[in-house]
Amino acid sequence: MTWTAPTITRVNEPYVGDERTMLDGWLDFHRQTLLLKCAGLTAEQLKTASVEPSNLTLLGLVRHMANVERWWFRIRFAGEQVEGLYCTDSNPDGDLDDVAGADAEADFAVFEAEVEACRRTASGRDLDETFLRQRRDGSSDEMSLRWVYVHMIEEYARHNGHADLIRERIDGVTGD
Repeated sequence: MTWTAPTITRVNEPYVGDERTMLDGWLDFHRQTLLLKCAGLTAEQLKTASVEPSNLTLLGLVRHMANVERWWFRIRFAGEQVEGLYCTDSNPDGDLDDVAGADAEADFAVFEAEVEACRRTASGRDLDETFLRQRRDGSSDEMSLRWVYVHMIEEYARHNGHADLIRERIDGVTGD
């Protein structure tokens, strides 16, 4: 039997709530939107690039966002000593580039696990809590958990636009 990306029931973003409720709600809405764009597609369809010369695929976006979740919430904000996903110093875009031989089902499981780990990492932490982002040039920036949430919402929103176009190219499906 051929694996297909699971059906997703997307929960609407909150219309009323405090700041944390809104940030959590909007981030989850965008996480679910990415998965919604993939729902029902086979592994091979998920590996289909949009249009040359771009090599952007839906599976690459799922892998990329799992990596970005880990990078900002766990590695940067919480300071966890965990490796990045898919990317290395010699292959910094492995999440997006190395999908031909990837296991889509396993990568979807990694995405779900990473989202849960990031939820646990941020849970109960103050949005004003800060960390230092070290730059390659030796300088650093003080950043807050609030910034991470806003950045993640922006990152998903941008890539969900890409996902919408890729999905339409694959099978004509459009939607919000």
